[in-house]
Amino acid sequence: MVEARDLKAAAWGWPVQWPAQALFRRLFEESFKYFLVSALALAVDFGLLAFLASVLKINYLIAAAVGFLAGLVINYLLSVTLVFQERRLRSRQLQFLFFLGIGLLGLVLTELSMALLVGGLGLGYAIAKVGAAGVSFTFNYVARRLLLFTGAGARA
Repeated sequence: MVEARDLKAAAWGWPVQWPAQALFRRLFEESFKYFLVSALALAVDFGLLAFLASVLKINYLIAAAVGFLAGLVINYLLSVTLVFQERRLRSRQLQFLFFLGIGLLGLVLTELSMALLVGGLGLGYAIAKVGAAGVSFTFNYVARRLLLFTGAGARA
């Protein structure tokens, strides 16, 4: 039962830790780390997209796919070492395959977003990539967190 003194302490910012607070703090810290890792992966992704599309004159959809996949590998390596502490799968190979599968679904969302924003709305690929990255980031984090990196017990 929650006592009145606990509510007063929380209202004044005193260090009362309820289980939900600890979970929220951990998820916030984890999602912030994932954001930083994803920002680095996005920098590689976008750098390759810009180089391939602008310098090498490769089609923007192909360039977006190459950049995305390079970013995915960086994201995986940093996510498993710096971001997520819990694992559902013991096998790193199986974990990477699922991570890749989720990333490929994110790639489909990226490609659809890029095609819609560039081909449909006439935006430049650089502006379109910002919107596509937001869609993909949200999908990838939620899917990976729920399917791969929870404390539901290691399997396989």
